Amino acid sequence: MKYIFSSEQLVIPDNVKIHIRSRIVTVEGPRGKLTKDLSHIAVTFSLPKNHKGQQIVQIEIHHGSRKNVATLRTVKSIIENLVTGVTRGYKYKMRYVYAHFPINVNIEKNAEGLDHVEIRNFLGEKIVRYVTMRDGVSVEASKGVKDQIELSGNSLEDVSQCAADIQQICRVRNKDIRKFLDGLYVSERGNIAEE
Repeated sequence: MKYIFSSEQLVIPDNVKIHIRSRIVTVEGPRGKLTKDLSHIAVTFSLPKNHKGQQIVQIEIHHGSRKNVATLRTVKSIIENLVTGVTRGYKYKMRYVYAHFPINVNIEKNAEGLDHVEIRNFLGEKIVRYVTMRDGVSVEASKGVKDQIELSGNSLEDVSQCAADIQQICRVRNKDIRKFLDGLYVSERGNIAEE
């Protein structure tokens, strides 16, 4: 079944500027600027104003199948995440979990100026695990909380991918994972600037 016309709307806050050209979305706000290429998704964008004078992003699709119409909500969520990123930012907290061997984590800057996480003594292993953060993501040890690091940045995709990289590099292999629960896990996700 084809849907003749489907649309979604998103109200943009006053302190955020949005620019869409050839399905490349650029969002600028108080925390910085983010760009997302949506040229692979066949939707139409328009930027009208509503009756209150607020900027609106109108996302439309004509003669779409059920799967095409489902992309509307996805595109809306992606733009919402960009807007939240440039206004409030994203923060993920990760805890170290260990039963016997304490995990040592060092945070340094590499040659390109990106944050670099070094994980030592995981399950007592001599191997040192390295994870380089993506551009725009910063890591720091939590103040006042033992065995916790905080990842923060404007792009939800980058922050969550860095957290996933850290969690996945500390996977327990060749042991019963019900018994060996050691690792670094995301304990909390939220925003840098709370409402």
